[in-house]
Amino acid sequence: MRILYLSCHSILEYDEVRLLHELGHEVFSPGAYVEPANPGDHTLRPSIEGLVYTEEVKEKWHALAALHPGKDSKDFLTKEFVDYFDTVIVMHIPRWITKNWESIKHKRVIWRTIGQSISGIEKQLQSYVRQGLQIVRYSPMERNIPGYIGEDALIRFYKDPEEYKDWTGTNKRIISFSQDMKTRDRACNFTFFEQTTRPFSRALFGPRSELAGDWGQGKVPFEQLQEELRTNRVYFYTGTHPASYTLNFIEAWMTGIPIVAIGSQHGNANYFPGHDLYEIPSLIQHGVNGFVSDNIAELRAGIKALLGDPYQAQRISDQGRTSAIKVFGKQAIKEQWKKFLDT
Repeated sequence: MRILYLSCHSILEYDEVRLLHELGHEVFSPGAYVEPANPGDHTLRPSIEGLVYTEEVKEKWHALAALHPGKDSKDFLTKEFVDYFDTVIVMHIPRWITKNWESIKHKRVIWRTIGQSISGIEKQLQSYVRQGLQIVRYSPMERNIPGYIGEDALIRFYKDPEEYKDWTGTNKRIISFSQDMKTRDRACNFTFFEQTTRPFSRALFGPRSELAGDWGQGKVPFEQLQEELRTNRVYFYTGTHPASYTLNFIEAWMTGIPIVAIGSQHGNANYFPGHDLYEIPSLIQHGVNGFVSDNIAELRAGIKALLGDPYQAQRISDQGRTSAIKVFGKQAIKEQWKKFLDT
């Protein structure tokens, strides 16, 4: 199958394009991986080994892009370009469906959600579902979106247990990864994170995390991200509104670093009324495979236990990693994509 994969998130693009390629499909992704051997930001994720686009599709894409210099060519798909493909997968951005519908509707079109849909977006795409648009959801919590327009499959994000493993926790420190956490405080719960972790050794990683102060470490290479997850003792997860979960949560949980996470009160956005989408409290059983709460004292107690007792930390690590593989493990997700695309 020839798949046109339209991406707005380079890290998810890296994961899903690799998976589709491994399933034997000919995938073309004109996003961060428009050149698979030379991605747009190689520090976030590396090149995709073995993925090579045909000269024909590259020529067709460059000809299309040349018609719209300085603009996002994914907004201007033509029927002639789309005719090369069997299936179009659109990652989240609704305008890539609405602006291109006349050029893509004769193909199988799949809207792949990523935790950013709200009621207005569901309403915007309602008529396209009636015309054949299929939907792959990323979390069952999206069924709580007011005006929810359904799903054809539920396929979560994934991580490979062989890539995220070997946690040691030798560094008695709390860490977290986020983008613009301080400037996006309302969406990312920076204030709650800062207040809860203040008594402990801590480090925040990610773009513009330096704004947090001397404990902000900035953006780091992918290899260091994996190393930090392996060697630090606690991962504090703050969520990102309106997402049910995010890739950094999966990467941490899969690696085995014990998770301490905000609860439903902070995880759900009061500025999206009725959108109860935050899923972590239903994934983490407090004190068993992680800690989850909206109470600072309760979270600090969990952190103290993890920092002070390596045996408890190892128990939480083992239970967390087992849960992560069960929910987000690559093999099960791969089989789900295969079944869906083959039908």
